[in-house]
Amino acid sequence: MLNLNLNYENFSVRSYLNLEHDFIKEIIDDPRLRFYNLYFEARNIMDIATFKLGRQPLFNSVAGGIYDGASLVLRKWDVQLSGFYGANVPAYQKLELIENWEDNYILGGKLSTTALEDFRFAVGYISKNFKPISYDTLRLGTDLNPIPYHIENNSSQYEFLTGEASYFMKNLVSVDTRYDYDLNFNQTSKFEIDARYEQIDDLGLNVYYNYREPRIRYNSIFSVFDYGNTQEIEFGGDYRIDQNFTVIGKFGYVTYKDDNSSRLGLGLATGYGTINYRKTFGYAGEMDALSLYSAYTFFDGLLTPSLGISFTNYKLSKDSEVNELTAFLAGVNFRPYRMLSFDVQAQYMNNKIYKNDLRFLFKLNHWFNLNL
Repeated sequence: MLNLNLNYENFSVRSYLNLEHDFIKEIIDDPRLRFYNLYFEARNIMDIATFKLGRQPLFNSVAGGIYDGASLVLRKWDVQLSGFYGANVPAYQKLELIENWEDNYILGGKLSTTALEDFRFAVGYISKNFKPISYDTLRLGTDLNPIPYHIENNSSQYEFLTGEASYFMKNLVSVDTRYDYDLNFNQTSKFEIDARYEQIDDLGLNVYYNYREPRIRYNSIFSVFDYGNTQEIEFGGDYRIDQNFTVIGKFGYVTYKDDNSSRLGLGLATGYGTINYRKTFGYAGEMDALSLYSAYTFFDGLLTPSLGISFTNYKLSKDSEVNELTAFLAGVNFRPYRMLSFDVQAQYMNNKIYKNDLRFLFKLNHWFNLNL
């Protein structure tokens, strides 16, 4: 894995790639080189613009990922305008442009402002198109004999309008809201509110709500099914006992078309690690899970051992069989220099599918930076 950036003043070439190969079992196309990022960036153009060209990441709650194309961000006063255009990347992140660009393009933009004190407002648009891969299969003819068929699907897409509104007052309250409207199906896709109150010393209270319709591509066969929407609400809080201990608790309730489910989470965060308990019950299945994790640094960062263990039992419904899962990991990070480190870790898992599965991981990290 390589993350390489070349910088000169306000110009950069950024890359992120991965080379993988299975040395034990031969796999078709091994070794495989994946390019996740490879783009040119120019910042602070005329003190207002940032431009990117190439394979770059897309951060969007409707359709994120990576794409091949261009993006432009303009910032002036309390206003920001951003836009992007490009195409989906080929399978396995190959370093080439996709062939049928007209069926796999992506475009969108967002306008946001913080002109009103303590508030932020934004409105956006995104359209992302997909061309499903064609394939050959067999179908029964009128005489019940198999006949070869070539399946060629139409391009499908997501097309959404989004709106955001936020309010923040330090040491008092913060509220974030988001609304997604599906232009293809002419309906609300998602509405969510996330709020936190922390005026009381060492105490934070959270509430979260969302309404969600299934996100289905236009022209997809799945659009003919009636899934129904879901609504979810969660209440939680955290209390800081002192600088080393914080207690956390959450309770969530989800309603489906004809049923509901609940979840409960309790945790203790310390300077030495965390302890968490989670329970779910209802339509989403029943589960009890307990996990512990600890990591501590010695000798000014030279050695950082870590240890984690979890016990889980679950069943898909009230009358199903109970399944158990045990997971364990132990490792150490050795950092002789600030830019160089080594990781060794053992991972163990045991359930009805993976019986006594034991794996070892070794990783070498070397970070370097050079400004031309």
